[in-house]
Amino acid sequence: MISFTDVTKVYPGGTTAVGGLSLTAPTGKITVLVGPSGCGKTTSLRMINRMIEPTSGTIEIDGRDTSTLNPNELRRGIGYVIQSGGLFPHRTILDNIATVPLLLGWDKAKARTRAHELLERVGLDPILGKRYPNQLSGGQQQRVGVARALAADPPVMLMDEPFSAVDPVVREQLQDEFLRLQGELDKTIVFVTHDIDEAMKLGDQVAVLRVGGILAQLATPAKLLADPHDDFVADFLGRDRGYRGLAFAEAPELPLRDEPVVLLGSTVAQAAEIAAGDQWVLVVDDARAPLGWAEPDRLSGLIDRDHLHRGGTVARVGGSLRAALDAALSAPSRRGVLVDEDGRLVGTVRAQDVLSAIERRPAGAVA
Repeated sequence: MISFTDVTKVYPGGTTAVGGLSLTAPTGKITVLVGPSGCGKTTSLRMINRMIEPTSGTIEIDGRDTSTLNPNELRRGIGYVIQSGGLFPHRTILDNIATVPLLLGWDKAKARTRAHELLERVGLDPILGKRYPNQLSGGQQQRVGVARALAADPPVMLMDEPFSAVDPVVREQLQDEFLRLQGELDKTIVFVTHDIDEAMKLGDQVAVLRVGGILAQLATPAKLLADPHDDFVADFLGRDRGYRGLAFAEAPELPLRDEPVVLLGSTVAQAAEIAAGDQWVLVVDDARAPLGWAEPDRLSGLIDRDHLHRGGTVARVGGSLRAALDAALSAPSRRGVLVDEDGRLVGTVRAQDVLSAIERRPAGAVA
C-alpha cells in the first residue's frame, strides 16, 4: 500500500506543484492519476521513489516512511516505466531487462534467464533479446520497458504515461497486455495518464487532480462516471460519460436473433439466397467465427475477404452494455454481432433492444 498524507511540493520561486495531497493506493490494485496539465500528476508519481523530494508531508510504502530509506535502495525495489520505454540504446534488449537484477547482485546467468522469461511474458519473441532498442518498434520498446520494470519482481510499479507515444491500435494492445499481466501479478501500481479513457479502462481507482496537485475526487471508474463530485470533475470526464459508464454495466440476457450466415468462399448467389432479401449477410469461417458483413446485391463471383465490411465491432455475450450497443450501432446491418468465449457466433442484437435493457436499469445504478 502507498499512502500520501498532506504531501506538498513547492518549487523555488513559490510555484506549488502539489498542494496537500492525501490518498491511498491499495495493495495489488492500479491507481490512476489524471488531470489537466499542471496538476502535479508526474510530480506526485516521482515523489514516491524520491526522484523528486516532497517539501512537506509523508509518503509511506507498506507503512515505511520513504524519507527514512536510502533513495537508491528504495528505487531498486520499485519498477519504473516511462514514455518511450527509456531504454539504454547501447545495450541489447536482454541486457536492458537484466539491469536491475544485476544491480541487486544477481549473477549474470540468473539475470539473463529472468530476462528471457519476461520477454515471453510481455508477448515478445525471445529472438528479439539480442537486438538493440532502435531495431524495435515503439510498441515493442514499451513492452521491453514493462519487462525491465518487472525484472526484479518489485511489489510496486510506477508508470508515467507509458503508452502515450504509440499509435491508437498499438496503445490498445499494450493496455490489454498490461491488464493481463496485472491479473497474474497483482502489483501495487500508480499510473499517470492524460487520457481519461485509458484511466477508465485501467484503473481500479482513479484520482482526478486539480491544477496545483489538489485531489478533486478519488473513486472507482464506474462511480466517477455515475456520480462526479463537482462540475470540474464532470467537465474533465467529458460530455459522453453516460455512454462510457455503460462499459461498467454488465449486459443482461438480450433478445438475440438467430442470424443467417454464409461461409467465406461461398458464391454470391448462395449469399443472396441466405440473405433472403436482406441487404446484408454475415460471413463466418469454418469455426463460425464472424469475419464481416457482405452485400450480395453489389457483388459477383465468390465471397472473399476483399468483399467484407468490417466496420461492425464484435461483442461478447455477458459483456458490457456499451460493447453490445457499440456492436449494434457500428454494424452496417445495424445488428450487433455477439460471440461466446471462444469467438464463435451466438447471434445478433438490435440497438433498440440494447437501449431497452439500458432503460430497465435501476436509476443511478453504479457497477
